[in-house]
Amino acid sequence: MATKPMTKTQLVAALADEMGTDKKSAGGALEAVCNLITREVSGGGAVTLPGVGKIYCRERPERMVRNPATGEQFKKDADKVVKMTIAKALKDSVNG
Repeated sequence: MATKPMTKTQLVAALADEMGTDKKSAGGALEAVCNLITREVSGGGAVTLPGVGKIYCRERPERMVRNPATGEQFKKDADKVVKMTIAKALKDSVNG
């Protein structure tokens, strides 16, 4: 079950086949979508990909963490993390 993830080259080729266009156009479309998602999420917004899920940024509060090598505890500053909520349609298609 552990198969290798699809590479960017494979994704561009599959996208070109699905769109009925050449790989250059498909690669440009993929880059444009990735840039749009990055710009929107880094600006604090969210992007919903219909049938796939929602990508958004969440702030984490300041907290105490432990260094596993030394056992020393220290305070980690507040930061932001990118999260993704998977759409029910995708979950249902995976689970049969």
